[in-house]
Amino acid sequence: MYRYVASALLFIFLSCAPKKNIQPDQLINVIPAPASVKAGNDILQWRASVTIVAASTDEKAVAELLKENLVRKDLNITISEQPPDGDFIRLEINDAANLHPEGYRLTINKTGVIIKAPTAAGLFYGAQSLIQLAADPKQIPFVEIEDQPRFAYRGLHLDVGRHMFPVDFIKKNIDLMARFKFNRFHWHLTEDQGWRIEIKKYPKLQQVAAYRKETVVGHAGKSKNYDGTPYGGYYTQQEIKEIVEYARQRFITIIPEIELPGHSQAALAAYPELGCTGGPYEVATTWGVFDNVYCAGKEKTFQFLQDVLDEVIELFPSEYIHIGGDECPKTSWKNCRDCQARLKKENLKDEHELQSYFIQRIEKYLNSKGRQIIGWDEILEGGLAPNATVMSWRGEAGGIEAAKQKHHVIMTPGNWCYFDHYQDTAATEPLAIGGFTPVQEVYSYEPIPPQLTAQEAPFILGAQANLWTEYIKTPAHAEYMAYPRACALAEVVWSDGKNRDYANFVKRLKANRWLLDEMRVNYAKHIFK
Repeated sequence: MYRYVASALLFIFLSCAPKKNIQPDQLINVIPAPASVKAGNDILQWRASVTIVAASTDEKAVAELLKENLVRKDLNITISEQPPDGDFIRLEINDAANLHPEGYRLTINKTGVIIKAPTAAGLFYGAQSLIQLAADPKQIPFVEIEDQPRFAYRGLHLDVGRHMFPVDFIKKNIDLMARFKFNRFHWHLTEDQGWRIEIKKYPKLQQVAAYRKETVVGHAGKSKNYDGTPYGGYYTQQEIKEIVEYARQRFITIIPEIELPGHSQAALAAYPELGCTGGPYEVATTWGVFDNVYCAGKEKTFQFLQDVLDEVIELFPSEYIHIGGDECPKTSWKNCRDCQARLKKENLKDEHELQSYFIQRIEKYLNSKGRQIIGWDEILEGGLAPNATVMSWRGEAGGIEAAKQKHHVIMTPGNWCYFDHYQDTAATEPLAIGGFTPVQEVYSYEPIPPQLTAQEAPFILGAQANLWTEYIKTPAHAEYMAYPRACALAEVVWSDGKNRDYANFVKRLKANRWLLDEMRVNYAKHIFK
């Protein structure tokens, strides 16, 4: 499973043999930048054999993942509970390490390599830094790194509703995220154009909602041409369990998104009785926002969604379930007898409050199951659900408002964090939705707005980049849009914002280009020219 990075480390351990004219600090090129780095005055040459020393179950789990990244035909790696006479890497989980829960201390000197951390996650992040430091196994710098993340939430998003991606690519995406210390994968599973998660109680979601008859060609709104080719698919529950476990082993929590009340036309095509008009509906074949949304007046709508969420909860152990809440037109509700009756019965002022009622009802149900909701910033309209976390995408205003209301916030404003934007002005760039967000723009982002006080700032949990896939059909295109911009965001959410230096970041990124190459990532090359 780690074949992409197998050649990252050719030899392991220790024979001090500095090369002339190379200073050890020039070899310290970790992304994201560590909190504290003390460079030594020498370098190592790794030998052809090494023992990873790990005693506890958690230490051994990290050791196995590290071993998979070190394995080569000319390198013998073993894992042992006892240190050998020869070369070794010691992994140690120690509650007394006096470090952040996700922090680590990495020491490389003449006695060996030691990674200490208070948790398995911290130990894993230390291992990722070691991999980067070993870009050249004959020039490994002596160093002491003490590191911890700035933000608890460090996320990337992938839309599989518009275009679906293979399981192997999802796993590769998780590997890449882990390499740069992301810890949340937001999986956008349902859309107007396709439903991508198996729900056993409602088989028509797989039979009908997962497939559209064709897809618009070119930019929606500018094109009236369609490809005439049926498109679709879904992830089985077994595949989802496999992916969730794969991510867990790499300390990434997957947050599923089930869109409601809007972006639901695919589900309505399968179960038209859940809409205001009763249909007929079809799975959308173009992009945009559609008036056909779940009916807020019918009890059967809420029963359906609760049943769906029951199965989602069984698949995803995440504390959070993302419920969308964005771009929900009120046209159908205004003309719906059931919705208007609900509005009157609940003493609601307007359809915005009706949406708030809808969201709060779903939140109450999920809270009863021990889960919390995340919603896009539209959930502020009509009144925010009591325990909701807001994902601020239409700029930062929604996040600022939510933080001032003492709600947790994840920043994902389009100007900095939408990776479906163009990243270069060349006519040869692959099709994108629009916009312009180069690497430097991503790197410049500060997730805590100056409008927040010192008391309000802690409500910002972190930030996330979103990859919407209306115009992204293939894994290669997805990688091109995500990297190296994701590397820039990784530093934004992990490293101390006060010491950010774009020129230094570019230097370190170029030094780590080998890693993207070894993982066979189809990354954008602009910054490397």
